Amino acid sequence: MINLPIKEKIMKKDTRVNKGKGKKKRKWLWVATPLLIILAVVLVFGFHLTNKIADMTNAAHQQLERGDKSNKRIEPVYPGKDNFSVLFIGVDEREGERKSRSDVLLLATFNKNDHSIKMLSLPRDSRVQIPGHYETKINTAHFLGGVDLAVETVEELLDVPVDYYVKLNFDAFIDVIDALGGVTVDVPFTFSEMDSKDHKNAITLHKGTHTLNGEEALAFVRMRKKDPLGDFGRNERQKQVIQAIIEKSASISSINKYDDVLDNIGDNLTTNLTFQNVVALHPYAKSISSIESMKLKGHDLNINGGYYFGLDPESVADTSTILKEHLEISTTDTASSASDE
Repeated sequence: MINLPIKEKIMKKDTRVNKGKGKKKRKWLWVATPLLIILAVVLVFGFHLTNKIADMTNAAHQQLERGDKSNKRIEPVYPGKDNFSVLFIGVDEREGERKSRSDVLLLATFNKNDHSIKMLSLPRDSRVQIPGHYETKINTAHFLGGVDLAVETVEELLDVPVDYYVKLNFDAFIDVIDALGGVTVDVPFTFSEMDSKDHKNAITLHKGTHTLNGEEALAFVRMRKKDPLGDFGRNERQKQVIQAIIEKSASISSINKYDDVLDNIGDNLTTNLTFQNVVALHPYAKSISSIESMKLKGHDLNINGGYYFGLDPESVADTSTILKEHLEISTTDTASSASDE
């Protein structure tokens, strides 16, 4: 055997070590490169969506006539640092129509300490006093005075501030669900409902678990007269669809659909939330799946041949107290005391 010089042995050993390192480096690159590409796509797409959400929010922004502070607040409140409330208004508003009744009214309160959310469904036929007008169904408030009067009516009924509102028409509702590829719900019983376009074609939904497209989902949430629970049954179906939309939107498979969702909201949304307000809602994302649902008690009323839902005053008072506690508003901090100050 020929003995190689020590220096040559060391050089050969270094070559083997470097080759080993080179193989490891190449293996690492094979793994890291796809991850870096995915990360870059996510960052670019996220930047694109952020800009798109900002543009959409700015275009949809519409301040209430009262300004940025509820008349039941001493100071304005802001998501991110205060407890606040949002009134969601769903309307069947056709292009060119200037007046429409609200078909959906949901009041949500947000607590900054535990990031909890409470949501109250207000039956559309609830008989209430419309400020400056008369006693009639709560859905008439939007017809008489738009979003401003709808907000004021809810505030006066519950004696709690409505800090923000989001108004969405049913065209956007249909388009968003179609953009997401439909939503899966549990249909409690078989029923038929007319379509929303020309009210000529019946949409039949069969009992059981089904994935509904936008038009079918709208029929699912709007049907009321054939439900033995009336408005309460409809409210439960509305919550089920909202939950389904949230779960579908949160799934990774829906990320590539966000662009279409934002496009379809377009001109069909108005709100007094700013882009900064929307960003500040991020801490509540984990609480969306555990929203506490509330409802008002009452009884059926027939007045001059018209149907109304008579609200139980005790239920209204109890609900008001719960919402005030969630917003951490003192029971003495009412509209009158706030205005006096």
